[in-house]
Amino acid sequence: MDVIGRLSPLRRLREPRWPEQSPTWADARPSVIDAALRRALARPAGNWYVIGASTEVGTRKPVGRTVAGVELVVWRDTAGVPHAGPGACPHLGAPLCDSRVAGGRLVCHWHGLALDGGTRPGWRPYPCHDDGILVWVRLDDLGGESPLPTPVLPERPPATASIAEVVTLVGRCEPQDVLANRLDPWHGSWYHPYSFANLRVLSDPGSGSGDDEVAEPDDRFLVEVAFRVAGPIGVPVTAEFTCPDRRTVLMRILDGDGTGSVVETHATPMGTGPDGVPRTAVVEATLAYSDRRGFAVARAAAPLLRPLIGRAAARLWRDDLAYAERRHHLRTRSG
Repeated sequence: MDVIGRLSPLRRLREPRWPEQSPTWADARPSVIDAALRRALARPAGNWYVIGASTEVGTRKPVGRTVAGVELVVWRDTAGVPHAGPGACPHLGAPLCDSRVAGGRLVCHWHGLALDGGTRPGWRPYPCHDDGILVWVRLDDLGGESPLPTPVLPERPPATASIAEVVTLVGRCEPQDVLANRLDPWHGSWYHPYSFANLRVLSDPGSGSGDDEVAEPDDRFLVEVAFRVAGPIGVPVTAEFTCPDRRTVLMRILDGDGTGSVVETHATPMGTGPDGVPRTAVVEATLAYSDRRGFAVARAAAPLLRPLIGRAAARLWRDDLAYAERRHHLRTRSG
């Protein structure tokens, strides 16, 4: 690969034409993907569910969400602390997501009942956590696990030295279908040639002695890939894919420009749609980081770069949700 500039991470990619790539179907063994998915679904999440970006929850208007059919409302008090609880007013069931926040309290727009985030008859708050990028809610009755005091959070690059963006898309599938998509890295250059080039899976969890018996450090997909910037220009990196909990897939760059950057893909069940098919919210947080001196300039332009990062992530997930939805269709049709 030719260096575009001594101080630039960009490289001119030497790649085959799309139909001349080496086929990856033989390496993408269903047994390996299914075993990785089973191990992921067995990991604890402590009953925590991602509901959206931290920036979505403010001190003026509440936010409404539905998690596995449970109607929620989330808002912040005057100190910026998030609160979450049932989405129906305990008085006559008004939708609290349409109410207002005044003085840090959630005030129902039907009759003025004010909720400060504490327990009252007919209304019990849920534990809520803001990690600085995402807001989480803990639903113990729904999750059925031993509760954890905080969500299972992966190691992230320093927030003050990163550019962070969160996108949310909804698919007609279940969380396991979203995870299965991400646990198939072999589809990258074939399915997303506009974003990835020269993708090669260096190792996978099935490379060991048994698909279901994998030591924790080896339970990952190690991938060499070039992120395409424009045409034949891209950034080559080595990255790993792991599952820190049962509803999350983490991509971390291990080598190349952007080492330490992460993409967290969280799958939150929403419930069944009017067509009888489950809905899942894909909440993806990208934290771009680089130790290059020029990255400080990029951080200064973060307001311009975040929409670009968001659009790129949304484009990928529009395709990947078609993959997840197809998997759900075939899986449920066959029982």
